[in-house]
Amino acid sequence: MILRADFNGSSFKFKNMKDEILDLIVLEEKRQKETLMMIPSENYTYREVREAEGSFLIHKYAEGYPGKRYYQGMEFVDQIEMVAIERAKKLFKVPFANVQPYSGSPANLAVYFSLLNPGDTVMGLSLSSGGHLTHGHNVSITGKYFKSVQYEISETTNSGSFWFNFEKIKETVKTRKPKIIFTGATAFPRIFPWQEFAQIADETGAYLVADISHIAGLVAGGVHESPVPYVHIVTTTTHKTLRGPRGAIIMVTEKGLSKDSDLDKKINRAVFPGLQGGPHLHTIAGIAIALKKAGEPEFKEYARQVIKNAKILAAILNKDGFVLVTGGTDNHLILVDLRNFNLDGKTAAEALEKEGIIVNKNTVPNDLTSPALTSGIRLGTPALTARGMKEAEMEIIGKMFKEVLLGKKSVKEKVFSLCQRFPVPD
Repeated sequence: MILRADFNGSSFKFKNMKDEILDLIVLEEKRQKETLMMIPSENYTYREVREAEGSFLIHKYAEGYPGKRYYQGMEFVDQIEMVAIERAKKLFKVPFANVQPYSGSPANLAVYFSLLNPGDTVMGLSLSSGGHLTHGHNVSITGKYFKSVQYEISETTNSGSFWFNFEKIKETVKTRKPKIIFTGATAFPRIFPWQEFAQIADETGAYLVADISHIAGLVAGGVHESPVPYVHIVTTTTHKTLRGPRGAIIMVTEKGLSKDSDLDKKINRAVFPGLQGGPHLHTIAGIAIALKKAGEPEFKEYARQVIKNAKILAAILNKDGFVLVTGGTDNHLILVDLRNFNLDGKTAAEALEKEGIIVNKNTVPNDLTSPALTSGIRLGTPALTARGMKEAEMEIIGKMFKEVLLGKKSVKEKVFSLCQRFPVPD
């Protein structure tokens, strides 16, 4: 049974229409406002982005690319897409960008489609080490239609931290000869070593792709090293730290065009007509707005604060006895290994959710549990920072984890109080 929503305080416009879907939207808005959004792949976008997503652009079909469409009525939507492309190129310092992919997974699939034939070999970071499904995991189309070899992070003997065994990776690349090497991660709390992977790719002739979906906003904000000088292709989603709508961008670097002068054309053909039909112009407009905001001084300060907050939060958790994968963080996310407390990720995430703290269960290196259970949780600071929270609030939130997971105490009132003091940006 769906409860009737109270529209008071809601930003939802159609208050006179009765529909259970509208009630559910309002209830979801209320949930987001009254809980701490700490899943690192979630964030709050801007009002202007939300308005673009709900604008008249949603009506327009536009198969093809600006100046080369298959429909009429393109005078203004062509300009919108070209503005989005130019803003992406300027922000990330690349010569080519395609802003049409519907989301991150289709963007990555377009890269495979542009360069490979079924059965070719690809390489990516394993899921348990923080990689994404589309980096060649066996349950993904990228691991079923292509031969996939995965690399991992492993525990070092001198410090107990986790890192890459580049000698082993290089030997595997020489033996298995992947045509594409995917770098980047969905649950890796350190700066990704683009340069080391570039050396291996350059020596073996592989295309090197950086998936920066999680850190795109940090790269744009100048607080995280960019992979652009080292790789041939960059893919990214446009939400997460970039604070845009749910879309994606594929970019080709100068190095990529030097390796293959037709690489930009291959990417375009892979997206359309290879994988997609009409692009979502309302989303592309939202992407363009977010890209502009990401180039402004206020965003750079936001990106700096995201990392400051993550480091403080990591320090508090570490002090309270939580084991952090790699020992800490250099970016926006923290990966917690709960095995020393005999806790699994599912139980921990559910306990925190009851108190209004929203994280997600996550596998950790050498995880022997199932993906449905996991041995860890993943959390981050992008959305908290978007609400204006800083170091003092991270200390309060960090202590809540110990109270909930170890002390079995309720922190629901503290969470609600924080949410009232730091409202969701309008």
